Order: sequence, then structure tokens, then C-alpha cells
Amino acid sequence: MALKMFLLLLMSLSLCAGLKRVALSRQRSQRHKMRARGTLAQFWNSHQLDMIQYSDACPTATQASEPLVNYMDAEFFGKISIGTPPQNFTVIFDTGSSNLWVPSALCDSHACKIHNRYHSSQSTTYELDGRPFHIQYGTGSLTGILAYDLVMVEGMAVSHQKFGESVSEPGSTFVDADFDGILGLGYPSIAAAGATPVFDSMMAQGLLDLPLFSVYLNRNSDYSGGGEILFGGIDESHFSGELHWVPVTNQGYWQILLDNVKVNGQVRFCEDGCQAIVDTGTSLLTGPTADISALLAELGAEAAGDGTYTVACSSFPSLPDVTFTIGGVEFPLTPAAYIQTEELMGEAVVCMAGFQGMDIPPPDGPLWILGDVFISQFYSVFNRGSNQVGLAKAVP
Repeated sequence: MALKMFLLLLMSLSLCAGLKRVALSRQRSQRHKMRARGTLAQFWNSHQLDMIQYSDACPTATQASEPLVNYMDAEFFGKISIGTPPQNFTVIFDTGSSNLWVPSALCDSHACKIHNRYHSSQSTTYELDGRPFHIQYGTGSLTGILAYDLVMVEGMAVSHQKFGESVSEPGSTFVDADFDGILGLGYPSIAAAGATPVFDSMMAQGLLDLPLFSVYLNRNSDYSGGGEILFGGIDESHFSGELHWVPVTNQGYWQILLDNVKVNGQVRFCEDGCQAIVDTGTSLLTGPTADISALLAELGAEAAGDGTYTVACSSFPSLPDVTFTIGGVEFPLTPAAYIQTEELMGEAVVCMAGFQGMDIPPPDGPLWILGDVFISQFYSVFNRGSNQVGLAKAVP
């Protein structure tokens, strides 16, 4: 089917029953809150080595790893429920991981106690799996047991869904989190303990019109919400022009080929092509440390002492565009897209650069991570039917 015919088909399905919209809320990130309290520098200094020692998917039957940097800055959350009657949870819909987990009533960690916890004894559809799982993050970890239950996503009932009950969340990693858990939307190959991802269950149970989901993020403070995830279709009102489709190069993350990275129209990084992942769970845009350091230097950015970089707000008009070429198409980020303005300690206004260096070793890396800084500018479609990612200019 020709691309235009395919897109027309998608648009014609916008009112079908198999389309489910999950509204996303935009909230202050963990990093923002810790900076406001003046504790971010101490946290970063004590964990900086771990933050760059990323390793992820070669999971064993009971173990997988994910980088905490994905979640420390995450600001976009949605609502789900688990069990009968439903127990409500706030989760990150994360294309950079594949497991669903929430805190368990069995968990006595401080992080669990201050979040919504799942009570298996209160659900008539609960079924124990009992196998343990463990997920190691860059600056923390969680352990738990696997179970099955009914998962509701915006009125869509996903039956007998395997998920993780977190029974131990040591340390302070998740204490400041505004979310209860994480709902991974990556491929099954990176799921801990062989758990079937929720989206795969949706497809297998015939709950969707089409085997894809699309993401619209909005960082505009004047916008009433944070955006939405649309399961089973595409909403043309959220983007302009055509969707540009690129193949997934490795079916774990939503990984694609990045042609190059330009600064002010000149190729500066990734000259011979490199790999990137489109990751809703990462707030910033990350790349190899050497490249990001050089980019930050070109922007005149200075280390803030808390793992972040600032630029002089007065230099904003003279900052260059940073353009990512994907599938031969240019996707430019203007300074307004990659500079975040924040209040520091409730007083001074600072301009934060939305880039961070992260060295991901082989076999997964090196990788660029196109996080929310990128996705908020470009409507993103994740197509499991064709194993492609579609990108188009988002409409504010």
C-alpha cells in the first residue's frame, strides 16, 4: 500500500473504538525538585560514576538493566489501573524499557510507602507467578516478584497481564519521583524475566485497530496538559506535513539510524552515521560524552556543578540550531527547543541546556538518545506492524 493511502487509512480510523487516548500530565521533574531544595549537587557528585556506566539489554531470565537518567528528568506521566476492583497508579509510558511494574503492598521501603501500592489481596483477578525480578538502574535498583492481573489503560482491558510487584526500592532513587511505576513500551527482547510487554498483550488480545501507538508531548506551560499517547492510531491534528518513516535497526529499544548531527547547518557529529533510540522515558537529549562536551562548548555552556549545564540567557538569540538528519530528512531543534528556563532556589532564572553526555558501551552503544527534548518537537509514531518510527513536525 502506498504511503499516502496508508496514512489516509490511519486518519479514517481516528474515531474507531480501537483507538485509546491516554492523557499525559506534565509535572516537575525529580532533578528540578532536588535542585530547588539545593540537594542535586550532592546527589550528582555521589552518583556521577554510576550515571555514565550504562548497560541495558542482555537480560537474563530474572534480570535487566536500565539507566536511571531516563527517569530522573521524566516529566510526562499517565494513569492506569491494575486489579479488580481497579487500583490506580501513575506511570511513565516509557519506550526505553519493556516491563510494567508498580510498588507492592509487601514493600516497606520509604519510596514505596509514599506512593500508591498494589494490594494483591484486594483483587479478585490476581494470579501469582512468584518468580523474582531485578532491575538495576544507574543510581539505584528495585527487586520484586512477578504476578498477573487485569490492567486497564484508558478503558482498554488487558487481561492476564504479567507485571512486577516491587518489594524493595532501597535508597533515595524513587523517593522524589512523582510516578508510582513504569509501563515499558519497548520490544519484548529487553523485558526482564521474559514478561510480555503491555503493548504486545494489547495486540495479541485484538484491542487495537492498528499495531502502533503515537506520542504527542507538549512542554508549553500555556498548554492545559502534557500531551497524549494514542494507542492504535495517529492523530493528524498534532503534526504538520507528512510523516517520515525510518526502519527500526534493532528490535529492543526503538532504535534507528541517525545520519548525522549538524550545528548551524554544518555536520559536526555522527559524520558516518550512528545509532539512536527514540525514548519517551528520557527527558534530555543524550549522546557520547565527547560529542556532547564539544556541542556544549560550541553553545558556550558552563557546568553548573550539579551535573547540568547552563548558558547565559542573554546569548539565547545567537545560539545555533542543532539538526538531526534521519532517513535523509532534517529535524532541527531551535534554541527554544533545547534550552529550558528554570528558577533556581526560587530566585534566579537560569537557562539550562537540554543535552547530557552518556557513554553507552558495546554491544548496545554508542547510542544517541532522542528524549523528550526531541519528541516534544516531533510527533512520534511507533509502528510494530512495519517496525518503523514515523516523525513529523509537532503542532504546538
